[in-house]
Amino acid sequence: MRLLYQEVSITPMNNKQWYAVQTQPRREAFAAEQLARQGFNVFFPQIRRTVRHAHRFELRRASYFPGYLFVALDLAADRWRSVNGTFGVRGLVSFGDRPAPVPTDIVDGLQRSIQPDGSVRVEEFYRQGDRIELSSGPFTGVVGVFDRLEGAARVRLLLDLLGGTVTYVTHAGNITAAC
Repeated sequence: MRLLYQEVSITPMNNKQWYAVQTQPRREAFAAEQLARQGFNVFFPQIRRTVRHAHRFELRRASYFPGYLFVALDLAADRWRSVNGTFGVRGLVSFGDRPAPVPTDIVDGLQRSIQPDGSVRVEEFYRQGDRIELSSGPFTGVVGVFDRLEGAARVRLLLDLLGGTVTYVTHAGNITAAC
């Protein structure tokens, strides 16, 4: 009987899964630091963004998932409820009273795409100047020109409408290459 008790109570180190943590607005880096100080394994994916400030363009790091980061937990062994009380954290993403795990292949894929500077590599399927057709939304069928990425999953297009060029930002899933 003692052997059965030991098998049940001992949890292997590889039982950890990734969980999403919702952070306070613009406090992802602070929350990641606080969780790491508590000994949690934290993954905070970031991208490099071009930001215009004071009439200059600068490259800055920004959260790949604004308002979220990931933490590896073994719910049976770790003090996971302390994550919810961490400064900068709103709480673990949960369904009911238990945190909901994030599929491992999503986090593994993000970790494999980390560049040497620490940012996630965003694959660009389109280059500036490519002709793009909108496949959904209010301008379905309109052909424009790809201008640039706007965040992780948004694109900025230049559309010829009403006798002039208009900028239009949409989700990357709403566009296809024009013939």
